[in-house]
Amino acid sequence: MAVFTEVTETQANDLMQSLNLGQLCALRGIEGGIENTNYFATTDQGEYVLTVFERLTHEQLPFYLFLMKHLAGRGIPVPDPAANRDGDVLHTLSGKPAAVVNKLAGKSQLRPQTAHCAAVGDMLARMHLAGSDYNRNQPNLRGLPWWNVTVPVVLPHLDEAQASLLRSELAYQNHIAQGAAYAALPRGPVHADLFRDNVMFDGEQLTGFFDFYFAGVDAWLFDLAVCLNDWCIDLPSGRHDPDRALAMLHSYMAVRPLSAAERELLPAMLRAGALRFWISRLWDFFLPREASMLKPHDPTHFERVLRGRIDQPVTL
Repeated sequence: MAVFTEVTETQANDLMQSLNLGQLCALRGIEGGIENTNYFATTDQGEYVLTVFERLTHEQLPFYLFLMKHLAGRGIPVPDPAANRDGDVLHTLSGKPAAVVNKLAGKSQLRPQTAHCAAVGDMLARMHLAGSDYNRNQPNLRGLPWWNVTVPVVLPHLDEAQASLLRSELAYQNHIAQGAAYAALPRGPVHADLFRDNVMFDGEQLTGFFDFYFAGVDAWLFDLAVCLNDWCIDLPSGRHDPDRALAMLHSYMAVRPLSAAERELLPAMLRAGALRFWISRLWDFFLPREASMLKPHDPTHFERVLRGRIDQPVTL
């Protein structure tokens, strides 16, 4: 992730020892992403990820950290936050909230094949079911209310065609959200950002989901749509890849069959997923925060994906 907060080796070592994780051997900032400060921290006991939270507050963070513990306890391969001697999993560095989790095995698969997409679909469905009895509640903070607030901020930076598309799609999503089918969508904790770089593989074996700091309670179908919009898209063109999409959908539905409302609203949720990331990338691109390793993503990618989802709806 981008480094907003510089953490010294002394600070990191003190934290690792307070968590009984050993003596720090190496500390390295992680590039990519734009929300939090992340470091790889290697100790004489193992490898960990140290996160300093730049946006989320001490009040919001227990939802994410305890969700990971909840899922890990039910066999979902996710990072498990480390607790101190008092049992606290939320810590403080440089006056900011921080957490330490175990580093997952494997590596990201940035050129996924059908087998990888099938594995993601299977584990995503298992994650949704495992989280269905999680007892904390927090909305998706990058959901429709955030879109409504943020679109007016980014509109002045767009040309006429882009602004027209953004306004019309936001109106469409507000209309969908008022319907009976949307109200009937099954809901629970969602990852909401399960892109290729947030999943680990060893060959074709899925070894973990990570980076849950956009999670919230939302429609499970929205979570699936976000995955389809990344894993099953040709990145250069933004075009839908039907083979990868079917592999993901069939594997997901083998674990958790989609309801009638979900089948009806799959095209709309694919558009919603594309809109959400187009808006956030516009915001990050035109209104960036300072960071020593900041690399904002190209917002035009999800504009292309959105146009494709409108022009060629995917149905079941």
